Amino acid sequence: MELKNVLLAFIPIFVAVDAIGVLPIFVSLTEDVEKQQRTKVIAQSMLTAVCLAVGFIFLGKAVFKALGVTMGDFMVAGGAVLFCLAITDIINPVKRRRIPSQELGAVPLGTPLIVGPAVLTTSMVIISQYGLFSTLVSVVVNIMLAGIIFSGAGALMKVLGEAGTKALSKIMSLLLAAIAVMLIRKGLSGSF
Repeated sequence: MELKNVLLAFIPIFVAVDAIGVLPIFVSLTEDVEKQQRTKVIAQSMLTAVCLAVGFIFLGKAVFKALGVTMGDFMVAGGAVLFCLAITDIINPVKRRRIPSQELGAVPLGTPLIVGPAVLTTSMVIISQYGLFSTLVSVVVNIMLAGIIFSGAGALMKVLGEAGTKALSKIMSLLLAAIAVMLIRKGLSGSF
C-alpha cells in the first residue's frame, strides 16, 4: 500500500518539477560554466530545492491554521496558480537570462525552477491524499531525478534536441493544467 501511495504521489510531483522542461534553461544558464562548477551548481540547486520543499511540507499546515485557511481553500487557490503557470508556460517562450554562477544553484534553479509554486502546491495537496511519508519520498526522489537529468544534460539534449525538449515541456505544462483543474474541482467539492 505504501509503495502504491509513493507512486501515486510521484506522478504529480514529477509533472510539477518538470526537470525535462527546465533542461534547456539549465543548459543555457550553464553553457559557459566549467564542468566542476556545473556539478557544484547542480548540488546547490538540489539542496536548495529539498530544504524549501521539506520545510514547506512540515510548516505549511501550521501556516494554514494560523491564517484560517482550509485545505479546500488552498486546493482552489493552488489549482488557480498552477493553471496560470501552466498556461503561461504553454503560451510564452522561455526567456534566457545570465545569472552569476555563484547564485545560479539556489536561484533560479533550486527555486523557482525545480521547486516553485507548482511543487509546493502539489505537495501540500498530495499530503492529504497519500500521506506525509509518500509525499516526502516522492518530492526527494523527484529532486534527485532532476539532479541526474541536469548531470546528463549534454547527452539528453543530443537525444531530444531543443525542439523535442520544448515539445515535452509543453506536454508537461498541459498535464500540469489538467492537474490544476482537478485540484480546483476537488477543492470546490470539498468546500461544499
